[in-house]
Amino acid sequence: MIILTGAAGFIGSAYLWKLNDRGIKDILIVDEADISDRKVNLAGKSFTDYLDKENFIRQVRQDKLPGKVSAVVHIGACSSTTESNSAYLTENNFAYTRDLCLYCLSKGASFLYASSAATYGDGSEGYDDAHERIPLLKPLNLYGQSKQDFDLWALKQGLLDQITGFKFFNVYGPNEYHKGEMKSVIAKSYDTVAKEKKMRLFKSYRPEYGDGEQKRDFIYVKDTLEVMDYFLLHPEKRGIYNVGTGLARTWNHLAHALFAAQSMTPCIEYIEMPATLRDKYQYFTEADIRRLRNAGYTRPFTGLEEGVKDYCTYLARHHCL
Repeated sequence: MIILTGAAGFIGSAYLWKLNDRGIKDILIVDEADISDRKVNLAGKSFTDYLDKENFIRQVRQDKLPGKVSAVVHIGACSSTTESNSAYLTENNFAYTRDLCLYCLSKGASFLYASSAATYGDGSEGYDDAHERIPLLKPLNLYGQSKQDFDLWALKQGLLDQITGFKFFNVYGPNEYHKGEMKSVIAKSYDTVAKEKKMRLFKSYRPEYGDGEQKRDFIYVKDTLEVMDYFLLHPEKRGIYNVGTGLARTWNHLAHALFAAQSMTPCIEYIEMPATLRDKYQYFTEADIRRLRNAGYTRPFTGLEEGVKDYCTYLARHHCL
């Protein structure tokens, strides 16, 4: 049996589809008790049982989970970069992950989990996912710190050769509609572009970056599924890996790709960034994927223009925003 947490969420539900596509249906899925805003993400997918998160973690801590577990893919977490409740993030993102990790190790089950590129902070220490560089990283927000805390704990416990972590960069694609302000800019802007023929991007507050010239490593969710599946199928390969394309693109590039996908002339309005975000904003992210390639993952990544076009084709058929 495979356990998949965060299964009704963005990446979790997409990975459930991927597992089903490979013929895997013996899956225990885990998410919150109330998933009314995400129920559509589970439509048409196969799994053996559903446990709400609180019930699940209680069973894990009491060693009462039924059946033999071969692997846990732990994607469930609070992913809000603006969350201000540190106690909640410590329990939900750190303690939950730690206890689930220890459970897997005690049962001989593979443990794969979501870290985050938010651990890199402003990027001043680079984006090298070498384990010895983990202590140098300084996240810019509490969410990133909660992910960093688990990575540090696993490093100090000497466990990184026994588990697999994914530092996801800017993932976009189907099934993210419930994420509110945490949705990708593509998902947030699609309807606006269609109706107003205009897209809004944040102004830059650093002289070395023009408006809209801030850069991100945008990765299509379909590519993240392939990376996750590679490591599930190769349990001998362990450690923390960046999951990005290795090529940073500007927000202006993304905007032009979105307009092109809808056959429109680009019209971009640059707006003020909320003051609360200005000292926490990442101006540049780019995954160093050398370790990923050295681990044997050779598939090419979807280009931004191709990915945005494919996603927009999907959005045109699914009015779920």
